[in-house]
Amino acid sequence: MACSDMEKLSLDVDPYCDSDLSGCAAAMEKERESYLSPTENPSTISVSASIPPDQQGYDVEFDPPLESKYECPICLMGLRSAVQTPCGHRFCNSCIKKSIRDTGQKCPVDNEVLLEEQLFPDNFAKREILSLTVRCPNVGCSDKMELRQLEKHLSHCKFATVPCPQCLESVRKSHLDEHKSQQCLQRLMTCPACAGSFVYANKQIHEQICPFANTVCEYCEMELIRDQLALHCDTDCLKAPVACTFSTFGCREKMPRNELAQHMQEFTQMHMRYMAEFLRSQSLSSCPVPSIAAHSSSDERGATARAPESCQCKPELMNLRETVLELEGRLVRQDQQIRELCIHNETQKNQVTELRRKLSSLEEATRELEAQQYQGVYVWRLENFSLHLRNQEAGQPIVLHSPPFYTGRPGYKLCLRLHLQTPNAPRCSNYISLFVHTMQGEFDSQLSWPLQGTIRLAVLDQVEGEHHVEVMETKPDLQAFQRPTVLRNPKGFGLPTHSRYTSPSCSSTWDSREPSEM
Repeated sequence: MACSDMEKLSLDVDPYCDSDLSGCAAAMEKERESYLSPTENPSTISVSASIPPDQQGYDVEFDPPLESKYECPICLMGLRSAVQTPCGHRFCNSCIKKSIRDTGQKCPVDNEVLLEEQLFPDNFAKREILSLTVRCPNVGCSDKMELRQLEKHLSHCKFATVPCPQCLESVRKSHLDEHKSQQCLQRLMTCPACAGSFVYANKQIHEQICPFANTVCEYCEMELIRDQLALHCDTDCLKAPVACTFSTFGCREKMPRNELAQHMQEFTQMHMRYMAEFLRSQSLSSCPVPSIAAHSSSDERGATARAPESCQCKPELMNLRETVLELEGRLVRQDQQIRELCIHNETQKNQVTELRRKLSSLEEATRELEAQQYQGVYVWRLENFSLHLRNQEAGQPIVLHSPPFYTGRPGYKLCLRLHLQTPNAPRCSNYISLFVHTMQGEFDSQLSWPLQGTIRLAVLDQVEGEHHVEVMETKPDLQAFQRPTVLRNPKGFGLPTHSRYTSPSCSSTWDSREPSEM
């Protein structure tokens, strides 16, 4: 039977023949089975088998676009569980039943009377729709398949998304395990310090309260365990603020713990006075003034009995007064000693400063004399070269300057500048760059400028003896060879790609064109 015949068969059903409705449906189901191919089984049409009865049409992208005859007039989507009315219109099963219940027993298209019992399945349209090609709705997936295979594809599609069981965030199925273990904010973490468990979203809160986490003292910046922080600040920290030892006697000063001894030494006299005043106040408060019996002045025995009590405090007061006077005398003597020590200390400090200045001047003069002895040939041995290489490999630019040297006596004062180029340098990565700089020297006024001559730069290989040598002629028009106006000429002359890293020693040789001027 052709498709048009099937539609005609469906339209010829008498809408008012309620008694034959079940028989018609059974006949059509039998006819649908006769149209199935030998390899097609009703169980393969799984898309609608698990669909809830109140679900609307297929909200998927058809390729090519869905024809209007397969579109539900109510939900405007692909017909799901298609049913047909006696008046010949097709609807989704759930859409038309909901329309009848909500808007009345009539067809939404032509308002013909329509009862729910009059609806019958349009299995031919259902099979045609399930055979249409659709695109996978998952973002990133470009697969196409028949609509009947969509549900099976979605269950295995690597682009399908599912809610994370921990944070309920929508993630791809293929990334779910990675998300749960590395990205989910609700994943469980184990603290490496205390071995306790916490949710990753509360990581910062746990780090602030973990008793075994490393923390830094706010005063001395020492790193220690949080449980030890309070004890450290109370007893050990040299920069933690502490009260003066004489705070009990009235001193209100606070200072870092390492300055407490200096405070005690500088304010000894003030502390003694605080203590004397405190003792005086304590002695006065401990000796109450004897009460005067105004109403018993005639009782001589009572007055005689109270007289010894009023004098009991006099010996104690005398002793305290003597103690205070002795302490004040001691304070005066200590104050005088402190002044003398301060003057002596200041004198010694000035003497030490002067000696250091003379020593620095002598060292500078010695270096200047040594620099004049090289006679134009200078060998610069680099110390800790392996450490510089490690820093360079870490991406730190290394710039080193040699001690100054003279080309003769009299002669030009020069120094070498060495660069260890970083691995990401544009055109000289992993090369040693070597430059010569002119410096202000003792003989500058006696020399002719700009500097002229031949410079030989060499990197000495101390292992295999394969030295790297470059010979250069000076260029008088360059600023690098003009008379320097500052301690060291900022412009140097040399080779940015002298050699690879092979040796920690460099040398420079000066060959003048005018030996008489050297």
